[in-house]
Amino acid sequence: MMLDGVMLLWFVLTAISVLYVGIDIRSTPASPVLKWGFVLLTAYTGPVGAFLYVLGCREPLPGVHERYTMVRWRQVLGSTMHCVAGDGIGILVGAVIAALTELSGFGDVALEYVLGFGFGWSIFQSLFMRDMADGSYMRALVGTFFPELLSMNSLMAGMVPVMTVARAHVAGSRDPSHPAFWFVMSMALLVGFVTAYPMNWWLVTRRLKHGMMTVRPPAQTTGDAEVSTPGHGTAPMHGHRNRGADMPHSREAPVTGQTLAAMTALSFAVLALGLGLAMFFGRL
Repeated sequence: MMLDGVMLLWFVLTAISVLYVGIDIRSTPASPVLKWGFVLLTAYTGPVGAFLYVLGCREPLPGVHERYTMVRWRQVLGSTMHCVAGDGIGILVGAVIAALTELSGFGDVALEYVLGFGFGWSIFQSLFMRDMADGSYMRALVGTFFPELLSMNSLMAGMVPVMTVARAHVAGSRDPSHPAFWFVMSMALLVGFVTAYPMNWWLVTRRLKHGMMTVRPPAQTTGDAEVSTPGHGTAPMHGHRNRGADMPHSREAPVTGQTLAAMTALSFAVLALGLGLAMFFGRL
């Protein structure tokens, strides 16, 4: 069957891509959480993730990472990757649990949503990034709730139709012990990355989410070196860190509650559209 050959090729390319990114990114002056994020993204999306790493984060020449990643689309790439990497762990765990317990339909989607949002928000966004909220985990939880919610809704809006339609037509896609299960989830996460990117663009431009960040060893910096970050003027590195985009509580031009409410409603509308497509084409 041709699909079996496609899946075999995909998994081989994914293994090669993860190995490459995992080794090469060690010398990239990015923050540790973004390094792990790119490794996870590559595990989910194979050669596409490796391509995004090379094009969007890998330092092309020594000492230029700060300026290389300040381009807006690369900042948004870092934000979207961070979302997909963190949420993806919870989503995959939820998909496995749902399959093992024979949970399907909206129950499956709800479990994946709750676990994906919970892990992405409480761990990848708040715990790992609490230093950007002055070390306060609670402040990080409060500051990242709505950005994570909007991003998660957009991610699931793309994932749910792909998962539902594929599971209705691809043999073995509901069995975690079958390669088709992981292939379908990879394709769903890849599409979810695409649908989450526009929302992350808005979040980054409004300083509700961070973008790509540069972290260099102290030996590579001299005092408080200054680098430019998009939309933020000049940011002091204080030894070795370029924080990229600020955390929500420190943004200079806060988004009004009305605007945030409107964007939240829009994100749920996009999610509803994804669910509608899944019901129509995939019998959710």
